[in-house]
Amino acid sequence: MNRSRCVCCSSLSRLLSSRVVLATLLAASVCGGSAAEPSARPDILIADFERADYGDWTTTGEAFGPGPARGALPDQMAVEGYLGERLVNSFFNGDGSTGTLTSPPFRIERRYLQFLMGGGMHPGQACMNLVLDGQVVRSATGPNDRPGGSERLDWQQWDVGEFGGLEARLQIVDSATGGWGHINVDHIRLSDRPLPGLLTNVARAFTVEGRYLNLPVKHRAPKRRVRLEIESRVVREFEIELADAAPDFWVFLDLGPFEGRRGALVVDRLPEDSKALDAIDQTDAFRGADGLYREPLRPQFHFSSRRGWNNDPNGLVYYRGEYHLFYQHNPYGWDWGNMHWGHAVSTDLVHWRELPIALYPMAYGDWAFSGSAVVDARNTGGFKTGSEEVLVAAYTSTGRGECIVYSNDRGHSWTEYAGNPVVKHEGRDPRLFWHAPTGRWCMAVYDEFRGGRWIAFYSSPDLKAWTFHSRIEGFFECPDIFELPVDAQAGRGADAGNAASKWVLTAASSAYRLGQFDGRVFTPETPMLPGHRGESFYAAQTYSDMPDGRRVQIGWGQMATPGMPFNQMMTFPCELSLRTTDDGVRLCWQPVRELERLRARKHTFDPRALEPGDNPLANLNIDLHETRIEANPGSASALRLSVGGIDVIYDAVARELICKKHRAPLRLRDGRMSLRVLTDRTSIEIFGNEGEVYMPIYRPPELSGTRSVGLLAEGGVARVLSLEVNELKSIWLQAQEGGAGSAAAASTPVMR
Repeated sequence: MNRSRCVCCSSLSRLLSSRVVLATLLAASVCGGSAAEPSARPDILIADFERADYGDWTTTGEAFGPGPARGALPDQMAVEGYLGERLVNSFFNGDGSTGTLTSPPFRIERRYLQFLMGGGMHPGQACMNLVLDGQVVRSATGPNDRPGGSERLDWQQWDVGEFGGLEARLQIVDSATGGWGHINVDHIRLSDRPLPGLLTNVARAFTVEGRYLNLPVKHRAPKRRVRLEIESRVVREFEIELADAAPDFWVFLDLGPFEGRRGALVVDRLPEDSKALDAIDQTDAFRGADGLYREPLRPQFHFSSRRGWNNDPNGLVYYRGEYHLFYQHNPYGWDWGNMHWGHAVSTDLVHWRELPIALYPMAYGDWAFSGSAVVDARNTGGFKTGSEEVLVAAYTSTGRGECIVYSNDRGHSWTEYAGNPVVKHEGRDPRLFWHAPTGRWCMAVYDEFRGGRWIAFYSSPDLKAWTFHSRIEGFFECPDIFELPVDAQAGRGADAGNAASKWVLTAASSAYRLGQFDGRVFTPETPMLPGHRGESFYAAQTYSDMPDGRRVQIGWGQMATPGMPFNQMMTFPCELSLRTTDDGVRLCWQPVRELERLRARKHTFDPRALEPGDNPLANLNIDLHETRIEANPGSASALRLSVGGIDVIYDAVARELICKKHRAPLRLRDGRMSLRVLTDRTSIEIFGNEGEVYMPIYRPPELSGTRSVGLLAEGGVARVLSLEVNELKSIWLQAQEGGAGSAAAASTPVMR
């Protein structure tokens, strides 16, 4: 049987299920009029609002702000369905603001005036009007007139044939001040072609014969709600920007658990001329797998998901030779949404193999938000059923609360605890850890108690029944807490000598406090201290149950990859330590020692006096690399290291490390400073003075092909004490060569 054939092995028209297809045309507000003639003239664009200002359009009041918005405004829900980067959004300063936005005059030269519109349904108050000779002859509003709703823009149109040749203006009005008192508009055009009608609940029946269902995506297309039914039961439900014509990229839905069974894919709304369902097919290797990890913006030594979006790392846990990396994941789109737990494993913290999704949402809208995982080696929860130790994870189910799941097969499949949720409160992101002195499990969890921002602490003997103990204010999202020795020997973790220890309490921003924790209460000994000093770093988590005592952290690297079928990445794993500095005990970051496995050719340079204009790295032309320098600034006012088109500057006068707009103090140690910089396609990570400063930086796409390297002294002569550049190998080379990390291997079914 040829498994790469169409899902239904026949045309779409033969497979539309009559029981669910309702050929509902939204005629009044969408389609009016007859089909366009083949000789229809090209469309005329009235406005796409892609400029930073409104150009010739005039404004009154403040509702429309200084110019088109880049999506949602502060305190607004996510805005979707607009085209390009900007749109008209009158939520500027909230629903209480008012104003108007009026176009210059234009001539009506086509049958239809079409536009994208969303926001409130307040006729005459939040609307767009077509004005001729001072009279409103057409008006339209958004769809929302009650709490809830969506900020999605959808197409509307007016039949303006009767006004052909006349001059008109458009006036966008916001005089509403209550709920949904705003209007969103984008992409206004004149056309001879009517908008297509919309079909609702369009279904396609099929038998599961291939591993993957390939779905076409058009970025920024209207989101469609899709459900997969297997034998009439909904097993998957999500939103996706389905491509009605040519897709930007393909994503896949894993059919492995349903092999041989009858199913149907049902889409809530599709234009009647959409080709989306025609394009969907089943294959044993998902579309694009042959080019996997070779995409132009694919990070080459940082983890990123095969397809779709990733954000927070979740459930970092080590078990029997494998480092598990779970993460927030949208499998079906480039942007945030549809939160699942993706899953990858590594044997060395460097090379990763992606596995099937670990946690699916329990129902549409009940998303699997962030959490953590531990090994319950004592089987305190009683979940163990076989010879393997049981892994237990806690996560936020957005419709229920903090929930527990467990795995008896090395983390490959997960079972919901029947007593969920175990904690219910105004919060999210539970962090589990074992507190040996009290012999109990602890949970640190973000809590919005009385509208504040807290970390709450609970404890439990069995991971099921939890007792609340205390809260500490001032932290936002994704808490982590762990104990570290002070001034222990690097690379030996908690087992290093008899050093005193402190507890580190941190959260999504990576700012932290040091103190003591007794299993119930965190007692701080410091004010809030800065964590990373760069950008594009959030919601980091450290590994549980590491055998060598190291405390290794991975963060969400907020590094966008426009035009790619994937988006975002993880930061490079770093070992954390506490070190005494001139300012007191501080947290330090260093790339894990396993980085050595990626080193290829090494370029070393003798110690030298570095005079202005001298560049010892001028002959290097490299892509992926680790650069290490130790220097005495001497009489130089600054040292400038250029990597990947980005300047890393040591200001010797201010004793500061500078990159882009970011600055951090970096004092000399015995008259010298050190830098270590990792350069990948979409990021650089800077470590100053052996990690006293950690500065992750986004490398924008236009710089991804820059291969030059430079080191310059400014304003005087510096002394370079050591200098080396290590070219780094891609972690995906094995995958590209068909090895253990290959797309084929990653597609191998696992027990579900």
